Amino acid sequence: MPFIDPEDGYLTVLNLFKTDAPERVDRLVNEMRAIVDTAAFPGWISSTVHRGEERAGTANFIQWRGRQDLESRYDGAEFKHHTVPVFQQITTYMRLMQTEVESSRPHPAQGDVTEISPDRDDYTVIEILGVQPADQSDLVSVLGAAHDWLVDVPGYRSQTVLRGIRSRGPDGTGPGGGLAAIGTDNDFVVVYSQWDGKSSYDAFRALAEDEQPAARRRTQDRRNALITAADWNTYRVVHTRSAPQPAAT
Repeated sequence: MPFIDPEDGYLTVLNLFKTDAPERVDRLVNEMRAIVDTAAFPGWISSTVHRGEERAGTANFIQWRGRQDLESRYDGAEFKHHTVPVFQQITTYMRLMQTEVESSRPHPAQGDVTEISPDRDDYTVIEILGVQPADQSDLVSVLGAAHDWLVDVPGYRSQTVLRGIRSRGPDGTGPGGGLAAIGTDNDFVVVYSQWDGKSSYDAFRALAEDEQPAARRRTQDRRNALITAADWNTYRVVHTRSAPQPAAT
C-alpha cells in the first residue's frame, strides 16, 4: 500500500475532479480505476483513488519518480486524445497539481508513517489553499506546526502538508487539446488529513472560536492572513495500486 513519506522524494500529483451530477461520480471512479489498474508508465510509483463525500467529485493521489516521467505521460497521444477528453466530458472542473511532500505526521497511535489505503477506514480531507508564492514557505511552516495541537483533537489521525509546484487543466481548445497552466508556479499548498469519521471532523470544524485552544486560534489567524483562496472536500479511499517492486538481489 502507498505510504506518504517526505524522505521518499517523490513528485506527488493530486488530480482533482468535480462534477455537477452526483451520478457521474460512479463513472469518474470507474474511469480512474481503469487507468490505475493498467498503469505501467515509466517512473510511476502508485495511484490512490478517492471518492468525494461532502461534494460530488474524485481525487487521485499519485506518486511519481520525478517530473520528467510525468511530462512524458502528459506528452503521450493516449493521454492527450483519450484521457483528457474523457474527463472533460464528465467533469465540471479538472485540476492536475504537482506537489512535493513537506511534512507527513501521523498521530502517535497511527504508527510512524502515513498510509493511504481502502483497507483503512479513514475519513480524508483535502484542502487546496491559494497563497502568494513569496508567502508559500511561511504557510507551509504554519500548517505543519498545527500537528502539535491536532494530536489532542478527538478523531485526528494524520496531517500531510504538500508544497504546490504547478497546476494544470485542459487548455480549452476542445477534445484532443493539451494542458494549460492554472495560476502561477508555487501559488498553492495542499493539506491532506485523515480522521476517524465524519462526526469527529464535523465537530472539529464546528467548534466555536471562543472554545478553541489558543494554539488553534493562532494557527487559524496566521493561516487566514497568508491564504488567498481555500477549497476543500472530504473523501473515502476506494482503490489503490502500486508499481511492482523489483526483486531483491
